[in-house]
Amino acid sequence: MSQHPATAAPAIILGIDDLRPLPRATRIARTSREGIALLEEHRDRFVDELWLDHDLGGDDSILPVVTLLEEAAFHGRPFRIGMVYVHSANPIGSETVVRSLTRWNYPVRRATA
Repeated sequence: MSQHPATAAPAIILGIDDLRPLPRATRIARTSREGIALLEEHRDRFVDELWLDHDLGGDDSILPVVTLLEEAAFHGRPFRIGMVYVHSANPIGSETVVRSLTRWNYPVRRATA
């Protein structure tokens, strides 16, 4: 914790979820395309928390976002994220995301939103 809280930057909490309000999130993307753009916008910044839902409505899912995170790590430039929370109602999809991101050393856990 900083000695000067007035100068501390506010936490960056990003959410990618088609329906949930995610009240703690500072920004929310509702599709995988919006999620990728949101992460790219924060590419060189520390993201305190990233909340991911697996199913994003219709045929859309979080997998393109997971691929972006995996490819960044593969190329030696992983996104700097304090914790990734996977909060999907889809248990198989959640487990896939957790396993994929864990493999690339992202801090990740399942959660309820």
